[in-house]
Amino acid sequence: MNTFFFILILLAVIGTVVALVRGIIAFLKTTEEDLKAGTVSRSGLQQNKMMRMRIAFQAIAVILVILLLIMSRP
Repeated sequence: MNTFFFILILLAVIGTVVALVRGIIAFLKTTEEDLKAGTVSRSGLQQNKMMRMRIAFQAIAVILVILLLIMSRP
């Protein structure tokens, strides 16, 4: 059972890293015109989406670690 939780935690960590990298890439694609436009750009929406996904994956990973610790107690 611990192996199952370990694999789920690993997948959540990988999801966190992927969302983080995609968010950084979206941030780097932001142009000066996007910043001066004063409206929400496509890049900004992508950044927000990736941040929400990263936070969700992190929360899942933390919950799984807590469950793993609870279940491994004697």
